[in-house]
Amino acid sequence: MATRTRTPSARSTHPPVRSTYRHGDLRRALLEAGVELARSGGPDAVVLREATRRAGVVPNAAYRHFASRQALLGAVRAAALWAVAAAMETELAALRPGRRRADFARASVRAVGTGYLHFAQAETGLFRTAFGAPVDVEGAPEEAKGGQSGLNPFELLGAALDRLVEAGVMPPERRPGAEYLAWSAVHGLALLVIDGPLRGMPRAQTEALGQRLLDMVEKGL
Repeated sequence: MATRTRTPSARSTHPPVRSTYRHGDLRRALLEAGVELARSGGPDAVVLREATRRAGVVPNAAYRHFASRQALLGAVRAAALWAVAAAMETELAALRPGRRRADFARASVRAVGTGYLHFAQAETGLFRTAFGAPVDVEGAPEEAKGGQSGLNPFELLGAALDRLVEAGVMPPERRPGAEYLAWSAVHGLALLVIDGPLRGMPRAQTEALGQRLLDMVEKGL
């Protein structure tokens, strides 16, 4: 009697639901699932039940790692913020070495702002998640952290502004609070581009606006 070859159904292609996970893996898997949810849908898309489904475990298995949706969202926000920092570091790493100290300081501020604006447009869901509420970066789980310097976006901006002072570009008396002024200007443009009236503007135009804004920030500082 001939045997029938059973064709796997679409359902069988999904990972089986598990109630246990290897030690240390489930928290990371849930966080990675949460980050992907945020990437595609912003902070409102980060739902604990969906994260457990993507991780392939029953919902109750997640509670020892994230007691609530807010706990998972907090970790995802921290991971998103570190991703912003990594984008800023990428721009900083591309700076040409050997520049005069003043030129390098100016270029550092521009690189930090450029990385921030690029991330907002390339990873809009994560950007909205990172800045949708206060984030405890210091208390972020290790698996949420990224970047080479260990500095968050605000600290990277502060370090770039410190270089301006050290290079004699910015008077020391103008340094206190300068990061708030620079950040609010760049963040405002980012929101106009991704959620405001500049949404849909061609990338070349938003790039040009961004560079003009950074010129304005530098001269204003």
